[in-house]
Amino acid sequence: MRIDHVRWDDPDAESLRALQRAEIAGRYGTPDSEPGTAPSAGDIALFVVARDADGAALGCGGLRRLDEDCGEVKRMYVRPERRGSGAASLILAELEDWARGQGWKALRLETGDRQPDAVRFYTRSGYTPIPPFGAYADEPSSLCFERVL
Repeated sequence: MRIDHVRWDDPDAESLRALQRAEIAGRYGTPDSEPGTAPSAGDIALFVVARDADGAALGCGGLRRLDEDCGEVKRMYVRPERRGSGAASLILAELEDWARGQGWKALRLETGDRQPDAVRFYTRSGYTPIPPFGAYADEPSSLCFERVL
């Protein structure tokens, strides 16, 4: 497996994000559950795609700067048939390494109460619960986490 840094409009990145949004819509019963400003090419500092040995896109993730010292993990996703392959861990490690290289001190993220698999993954990866931040503060289904880098 390899991790590629890609542009926001990379076709594989767009496809993976569409699959992620469809999965979230299915879990929450709404086509758009993004409580704040949706990520875009203008505010994503880094976006990555995990690929298998043949180059097929397996998963993705990105980072949005929150302030001078902190970023937010956005659009983490691995195709269901590739979950458990280690792709998510590689994606997250790449995001964390890049953030450290930028001098960021912490990463935050939001997931939802209907995503117990994501909660397990993030807590296993060293992320600890924090109070909802930013646009998530008034969202009852939001679960927020942080990892000091």
